[in-house]
Amino acid sequence: MQKIKTALLSYGMSGKVFHAPFLDIHEGFELLGSWERSKKLIQEDYPAVKSYPTIDDLLADDVDLVIVNTPVGTHYEYAKKVLLAGKHAVVEKAFTTTVSEAEELAKIAKEKGLKLAVFQNRRWDSDFKTIQKVINDGVLGDLVEVEFHFDRYNPLLSPKAHKETANDGAGILKDLGPHLIDQAVCLFGSPKSVFGDIRFTRENSLVDDWIDLLLIYEDFRVRLKASFFVREANPAYTIHGKKGSFLKPRGDVQEDELKLGKKPNLKDWGTEPEIFQGLLHTEINGELVRDRIPTLKGNYFSFFDGVYDSIANNKTEPVTAQDGVKVMQIIEAAIASNAERKVIDL
Repeated sequence: MQKIKTALLSYGMSGKVFHAPFLDIHEGFELLGSWERSKKLIQEDYPAVKSYPTIDDLLADDVDLVIVNTPVGTHYEYAKKVLLAGKHAVVEKAFTTTVSEAEELAKIAKEKGLKLAVFQNRRWDSDFKTIQKVINDGVLGDLVEVEFHFDRYNPLLSPKAHKETANDGAGILKDLGPHLIDQAVCLFGSPKSVFGDIRFTRENSLVDDWIDLLLIYEDFRVRLKASFFVREANPAYTIHGKKGSFLKPRGDVQEDELKLGKKPNLKDWGTEPEIFQGLLHTEINGELVRDRIPTLKGNYFSFFDGVYDSIANNKTEPVTAQDGVKVMQIIEAAIASNAERKVIDL
């Protein structure tokens, strides 16, 4: 099996939790190391890998694929440098800070014949995979309204300066927002228009920390919400169709288990507790059904399978650069809508 030599641009939380464990167990990848500016930590977990002092040292090595998992405001600069060096790239969300940056990266990758994927791992959350199946099965009938929440209760400001200083990459719209938007676009495609309400709710916050986005489709509406002031959670997914409804709490366990240092496996990884099963209330074959629905297993490993297949077998990336462009178009429309207090057509 071809080994894709892969390096990270940082070994903070995302590198340690979301990337290195999967690259390490996937037989198609060889984890070479990470660029580490001050703290040298990756070799504590993976003694055989390298700690690169600069990005130039990393790019000068025999690297096939680079994971751009630095702060959002640096994604465009670093991803462009990676692509111009002739390396494939996976870029964390938010893909970039503007649509024009996203489009330029997509153009460079295409011109150079390189693979460029956006790390939207939440497509492989157990809860999202389950609502995707329910919608695709058609048991709710024609959709009327859909609402996704990504809520937390955390009124304190983050100690990470790049998350709390006013900059183009900071704020909940470009942190949790891309997950919600990507899931909506994955299911329904791009909306016709967008209305955005963006707020600052935490004391002394310099960045947006509450969003309510309305995506307007031809025959139904999708509302996307994220907040730091939700102590009692709403359903993460609420879908109402003309035949029935499906309500699903957020239940994916992968992030929590990875943070505890658990290693992903291919047997029981991503299995939710039954208490988080969604409630289906609909009509099937003329009979009323109201029951809990078993949750599909989540597996971020599938994203890395897709990246491997795209590079080794020239398949389409699991989340394409064009997917990233679409998300940025909706983010820019939401910002314009909030400023102008009107619906923005895409």
